[in-house]
Amino acid sequence: MYLKENIKLLRKRKKRSQEEVSASLGITRSAYNSYENGVAEPGINILLKLSDFYQVNIDKLIRIDLSTIAESQLTQLEKGFDLDVSGTRLRVLATSVSPENEENIELVPLKARAGYTTGYADPNYIKVLPAFNLPFLSPNKKYRTFPIAGDSMPPVVDGAFVTGEYLQDWNMVRNGHPYIVVSKDEGIVFKILYNRIEEDGTFLLCSTNSLYQPYPLKVQDILEIWKFVNYINPKFEEPKQGDNDNVGPTLRMIQREIGFIKDKVKNIEDKI
Repeated sequence: MYLKENIKLLRKRKKRSQEEVSASLGITRSAYNSYENGVAEPGINILLKLSDFYQVNIDKLIRIDLSTIAESQLTQLEKGFDLDVSGTRLRVLATSVSPENEENIELVPLKARAGYTTGYADPNYIKVLPAFNLPFLSPNKKYRTFPIAGDSMPPVVDGAFVTGEYLQDWNMVRNGHPYIVVSKDEGIVFKILYNRIEEDGTFLLCSTNSLYQPYPLKVQDILEIWKFVNYINPKFEEPKQGDNDNVGPTLRMIQREIGFIKDKVKNIEDKI
């Protein structure tokens, strides 16, 4: 445990004396000194007070050596942002597998969209979602397909389905790239992200449609982030007049494949 080292480090960073901290906590200086020196261990009530005073949750106060983490992350902790100080938060992802024991790509239908923010971690919710596989995607990564609503992200249109790769480490978000973000209040959104964790503990969410203003989303409000892989639009944009002669066999094959996938998605949704 690292409690004694951490509270000494945090006190010195605040430039506060033991007398000042103990007065703020409502305890004697000798009691506080015994905690910093490891002579005594505080009870749960004092731990809660220490957590509130230093704005660091109890688990991190006890389990993580705060002197070993990056200065930027420690600064954010002191500002009250409960960040993943390890850089790779362990998030348990509910998932499903095929009869061949391969990872499925679960599809969240429009009808199930509203319930995803409460059911995303429930294996019973995930296992009833329609599932499929795309052979051109890596079998060693986790993918999921989400329905998109609205017109904020052209060329992806309302009713499209966007497939994303599960992102365990949110520090890997690349500025200016598209991601699917699942959050407590926003639900499922598809946006261009800018990582501002070090600045103010948020991501900036932007649209490709200039009519929509960028807005910040706090890290602690985010449930999942999925890196954009591909999308399926509900309709195929017809080539402009005069361009038909340039449509080669490859493009016509893509048209047929999109039609096939659309029919499969529609059949799946009709069964729900």
